[in-house]
Amino acid sequence: MYVYTFNNSTDQVPAVGFGTWSLKGDAGIAAIKQALTNGYTYLDGAFNYDNEATVGEAIRQSGKARDELIIASKLPGRYQHYQAALDTIQESLLRLNLEFFDVYLIHWPNPKQDLYVEAWQALIEAKKRGWVKHIGVSNFTPAHIDRLIAETGVTPEINQVELHPYFNQEGTLVYDREHKIITQAWSPLGRGSEILNDPVLTSIAKAHARSVGQVILRWDLQRGVMALPKSTNAARQRENLAILDFELTGDEVQMINSLSRVDGRLQNQDPDIYEEF
Repeated sequence: MYVYTFNNSTDQVPAVGFGTWSLKGDAGIAAIKQALTNGYTYLDGAFNYDNEATVGEAIRQSGKARDELIIASKLPGRYQHYQAALDTIQESLLRLNLEFFDVYLIHWPNPKQDLYVEAWQALIEAKKRGWVKHIGVSNFTPAHIDRLIAETGVTPEINQVELHPYFNQEGTLVYDREHKIITQAWSPLGRGSEILNDPVLTSIAKAHARSVGQVILRWDLQRGVMALPKSTNAARQRENLAILDFELTGDEVQMINSLSRVDGRLQNQDPDIYEEF
């Protein structure tokens, strides 16, 4: 599997990780265990997914060694004060029965609350304490990240954003590349049938004898984006990893880029306005 390297170490992440949003209880455990069996090594989670016990149990039941896995979580908006953030990281580790997170992100900047710099300082401290190996942000714009760097001197290692063919995030991607930040895509397949039935994408998929999902994930790979698809279907889980043995042409990449819309966000969650607690 193709990998991306963090900006301040030799540690790496795969080109495709596994999203755990909405996976809960026995069914969630089964889906996550299945994903690990199918070859996923990166599990993307969050405090606000309300399923950290499920993820932790799936890891335990999988029998995978800890050093084979990359486990990520995210800090919710309601705990962005410094001490609350540190307490929340510890609480999540206890729920998951882990000693440390490989990756930990601030879930949303919540700019009207103006606490994200304080939260970032807490993540920096958590990394110093060994609770987290790599720290980053989610749904942050370049302006938000500029402020973090200016006020703390520490650049995020990951920026996870909404990114799919209808919202290609080209500006953010250019910024992240310039700052050696790994860009992750949440909901890379769009969470719905519209993108998967798009005539441009279905035409490209037919030309390569691939699924539309594979075409989108290959587009991510060729743009240097780490994708985080979620599926409970075993065949689709395997399919989402099978993107290394074909390549899109430059024209095809541009055709997909041209699908991007100004109003392409799935639920109009503009990080300059939207807040999540």
